[in-house]
Amino acid sequence: MKYRHLGSTGIKVSEIGFGAWGIGGSKNGDVAYGPANSNDSIKTLEKAYNSGVTFYDTSDLYGFGYSEKLLGKVFHDDRHNIIIATKGGFTNGSGKEKLSSEEISKSLHSSLKRLQTDYIDLYQLHSPSMDELSVTDGIFTTLDTLKKSGHIRSYGISVRSPDDGIIALKEYSIQSIQVNFNMLDQRALNNGLFDLCSEYKIGIIARTPLCFGFLSGQYSEKTQFHTLDHRNNWPKDQIKRWSDGTDIFTKDINYPREQTPAQVALRFCLSYPSISSIIPGMLKETHVIENVAASHMGPLDTDVLESFNEIYLNNTFYK
Repeated sequence: MKYRHLGSTGIKVSEIGFGAWGIGGSKNGDVAYGPANSNDSIKTLEKAYNSGVTFYDTSDLYGFGYSEKLLGKVFHDDRHNIIIATKGGFTNGSGKEKLSSEEISKSLHSSLKRLQTDYIDLYQLHSPSMDELSVTDGIFTTLDTLKKSGHIRSYGISVRSPDDGIIALKEYSIQSIQVNFNMLDQRALNNGLFDLCSEYKIGIIARTPLCFGFLSGQYSEKTQFHTLDHRNNWPKDQIKRWSDGTDIFTKDINYPREQTPAQVALRFCLSYPSISSIIPGMLKETHVIENVAASHMGPLDTDVLESFNEIYLNNTFYK
């Protein structure tokens, strides 16, 4: 496993992190990737840790706290060896936000209890509306207070879109941005967010590096997802775009044939040095083995990267 700096925070993270939405499963009525087996999730977390994964990204929303509880259960004896990022402020799937100082502080302390720790390495506002953020007083004063008290080491924003990332970076004193980025969604690269983050020394956490699993080669537009899988909520046209898009990349003459599709997709993201960590979801030990191997393989060759960029610019994969 290779490691990178999280912007200017002084925190070092594994370049392949652990996206912990999936392990929250459908607990407490959440809709992620369907039900998750807790024993399998624990074994997967342990496998990740033993494979060099030190960065774990979760939220109080994932399984409505269950994902955090699993992390606390597995890592309470090894807390000093891992980096935990969690989120607050986004309370349910309908988009209702709770961004007041009192609510953020309450959410943070509830997360600490579930995670069985007295500090969070990175606390992130969870997909806030930029309009709502601009009219809510005291949020960043509260985060600064929590930082001074030692309850958090750093804070950032998990943004809804790359364009929101530009606004957040320019308007607020944050140290990291979490944003969608993958071969089928290169908006954060093309709108200038990556360049600005490099300039301002802001860490980038790239979520959905496998585009909700489609870049793993395991799904198609005909896949029948579990009724509690959020992918059922996507329009059929979008599912087809992702499915067809995966085939377009795979058929490219420059596509590396010696790795799995997932490994190629992860290497694509890791080819950009402005990214601090990518956070694929992992529900099985085999996922860990496959994903971690991508770190050993290094970045894609320049000609492959340029070819993938060109394919993206000549197609519309995201509507």
